[in-house]
Amino acid sequence: MDDNFTKLLQNSSQKEILEVLEDKLKKSEEPEFWKEKILPFSESILCVLLPLKEQNLLFNPEGEIVNTIDSELFYRWSDLVCLKTLAFIIQESNEQNTLVRTDYKNVDYKVINLEKLGVYLSSNRVNIIDEDSLDFPLSVYNLHQGMVTIIKNLLK
Repeated sequence: MDDNFTKLLQNSSQKEILEVLEDKLKKSEEPEFWKEKILPFSESILCVLLPLKEQNLLFNPEGEIVNTIDSELFYRWSDLVCLKTLAFIIQESNEQNTLVRTDYKNVDYKVINLEKLGVYLSSNRVNIIDEDSLDFPLSVYNLHQGMVTIIKNLLK
């Protein structure tokens, strides 16, 4: 993908990406409701994807190795079910001090802080204790799909 968001993901810090998104939200005609939701949502994804990028350990929701971060990877992980799965993969990896449940084998792995992602998921009634429990309401899932659509429109 050769879009503005991909360039931003590849060349900017989390803070810079969130600042661009915040600026575009301020300039948009989106209701305040969306503006309040999108930044924490984006931050919760970036707080894991960018450390994985820095470690050259990116992977998709199927656990397949991905060589570069792009908007498509961000959007794949922004699916609420996938984001929950990512939290469990990173939690297990942190506990075992090695990246698990991916095609990576015997790689150096540095622990990734999951606090922001955990708080975000919990605040959206996503069960972060039991991975197999799909207990969040459909309305929460639909809300996240709406946020992804807005992000796509803002960062094309």
